[in-house]
Amino acid sequence: MPSAHLPLLCPVCSHPLEYLEAKATRQPRLVCPDGHSFDAARQGYFNLLVGKGTPFEPDSAAMVAARFTFLGNGHYRPLAQALASAVVPSLREEGAVVLDSGTGTGHYLREILDAAAAAGRQASAIGLDISKFALRRAARLNPEAANLVWDIWRPLPVADNSVDAVTVVFAPRNPPEFARVLRPSGMLAVVTPRPGHLAGIAAITGMLGIEEGKDERLAEAMASHFEPEKTLDVDIPLELGRGAAVDLAFMGPAGHHLDRDQIAARLGNSVEPVKADAKFRLSVFRSRTHAAP
Repeated sequence: MPSAHLPLLCPVCSHPLEYLEAKATRQPRLVCPDGHSFDAARQGYFNLLVGKGTPFEPDSAAMVAARFTFLGNGHYRPLAQALASAVVPSLREEGAVVLDSGTGTGHYLREILDAAAAAGRQASAIGLDISKFALRRAARLNPEAANLVWDIWRPLPVADNSVDAVTVVFAPRNPPEFARVLRPSGMLAVVTPRPGHLAGIAAITGMLGIEEGKDERLAEAMASHFEPEKTLDVDIPLELGRGAAVDLAFMGPAGHHLDRDQIAARLGNSVEPVKADAKFRLSVFRSRTHAAP
């Protein structure tokens, strides 16, 4: 059950949203003083998109299922652990809030919440994603979080100066909004792939390659609102069965232009285990507004 004290804002009027528990006749709700109300889906997430929704294409149910299986088998757990190690020290012992922007299936947020609890830090969480299929999975994995369908490019439905940490793992970034919602002592953690990431599998399956200058573009996008604090490279050597390799290729952007059978056919002659190197960069930023002189 999400905390009743999360700093959520109504997407219609920007007044605070309050969480109301389920009654016999209806699902849990988020309601604001003006009477705007958002019922939870039966899977536990809330859809806050109003009006025309969003023009962006969400991940499909099949892509999400592949991601849930791959991450659930722990292949990227070293990355999740590195992210949690970076985030948890920034959380207050009580009343901390984590915003996972582009939460997907919720596996990275789960690792953070478990690590925070192990460190004796009480943390609430908000997970945002554009895909209702992803949030169905995330809501089951992180039932204590507020899992919300939302378009990251819009103003976030989160109050000013209310979040201790924002995490962004392979998802779009909205620096002005991240800076707005972070507390003065808050931190932003961004995970991106590095050149050579999954190069062997990408060459076979048609996965999109890593563009040149990605780090420079990230720094430029953040510069108006954030100061870089540190970076950490995480390398994970993978040895996968063909099924897991198909999941890995299909769960990312390639899944928007190739179907699973096409990817499986391209990997059909691969010798098992299918070997690849996952190469990530974890970049930590602090708000430029609040950075120490």
